[in-house]
Amino acid sequence: MPSLKRKLLPYGFILPSLLLLVSLVIYPMGFSLYHSFQNWTLQTSPVPLGFVGFQNYVNAFKDPTFVISLFNTLKLTFAATSVEFLLGLGIALLLSVSLRGSKLVQGLLIMPTTVAPIVVGFIFRFLYYKDGLITFLINSVGIAIPKEGLLGSRSTALLAIMFTDVWEWTPFFAIILLAGLKSIPDEIIEAARVDGASFFRIFWHIMLPHLGFVSTIIIMIRFMQTFNLFDIIYVETMGGPGMSTRTLSYNLFYEGLVNYNIGYSTAIAWIMMVIIMIFINLFINFAFKGKEI
Repeated sequence: MPSLKRKLLPYGFILPSLLLLVSLVIYPMGFSLYHSFQNWTLQTSPVPLGFVGFQNYVNAFKDPTFVISLFNTLKLTFAATSVEFLLGLGIALLLSVSLRGSKLVQGLLIMPTTVAPIVVGFIFRFLYYKDGLITFLINSVGIAIPKEGLLGSRSTALLAIMFTDVWEWTPFFAIILLAGLKSIPDEIIEAARVDGASFFRIFWHIMLPHLGFVSTIIIMIRFMQTFNLFDIIYVETMGGPGMSTRTLSYNLFYEGLVNYNIGYSTAIAWIMMVIIMIFINLFINFAFKGKEI
């Protein structure tokens, strides 16, 4: 009996975590998957009206709003993630040089990521006003602002959303990449310098390969986060003007909590998850082709 208790004891320790996982993750996912195949609109009935198969999924791809939201999401996700990575890498390279005040800069750099995205959205909404600071600075350098404002014009609204996201999350890339640069042994870089290697060669042949794994991880994390971006869009534009900043996450919110179309909105949620899984798998296969993870 004592031996049986010792065998069961580890399972007793992990049982609370398993129950929490089932209640908070697995059950909601199963619930949403089941109802994505149901005809369920709360405006019509408080209960599902019947099984419709893949009709909700078909309706999504036939819906022009969904298609526009998909393209907006992909544009925003790829552009924001790329800019954040490149800017973060540049900042990390600057901070990797031991200069006076660099420690203070590193401490200040992480501050934007500690602010809630919805708060950042409110702040930048005021900055984008016609008499806001960002608008003033852009006008000061001679760049014309649309008369509707940065958030009111179809040509600039999505760019403004992206700038807000880049401001908040570029430091995330910078701090992680800086840690990766600090982990490179000094002996390797010194040996390359003794051999006459230029900074570009050291960066290309030593630093970038060393940062390969950590770069892949943080790019995937930010890709998934940006793909599901909602807070900033909700407080800055609410998907407008028109549908110029309407993304899949905002479309999901609108269909589920405004139109109360539960069956259709859960189908959108599963389409989003499948799209993310496809892109992440393609990225992993490309980044680690021929390598062991």
